Amino acid sequence: MTTSATTTAPPPATAPTISKREVEVTSAAADEIAKQKAKRGTPEAMIRLGVRGGGCTGFTYVFEWADAVRPTDKTFAGTTAAGEVVRVVVDPKSLVYLGGMQLDYTRGMMGHGFKFNNPNAKGACGCGESVQF
Repeated sequence: MTTSATTTAPPPATAPTISKREVEVTSAAADEIAKQKAKRGTPEAMIRLGVRGGGCTGFTYVFEWADAVRPTDKTFAGTTAAGEVVRVVVDPKSLVYLGGMQLDYTRGMMGHGFKFNNPNAKGACGCGESVQF
């Protein structure tokens, strides 16, 4: 008498979803922020992410240094490959547009730079400077 065991395949792995109230900072982005922060000589500095009206599709991303957290800012952290923690701050109005976004840093044949993987964006212009929500 033979018996056969039935096995079920494990469910497919899915990418973790980011809460609509959070911004994820990848290790690659954290590495670059730490590198630029060290070059700048401001160990306590953070990156301010946001959106402003303007550009050819309606909004532009804000990406600038912040030396202090405003009372209403939300703070998010990313960890470098070496374990250093870097912080990113977002104001509440911008978080409406940036919530659920992943900040990454890419290197390739066409150059390198920060990439906003934003599920809220409906489109972007050809030059890459503005975004539509």
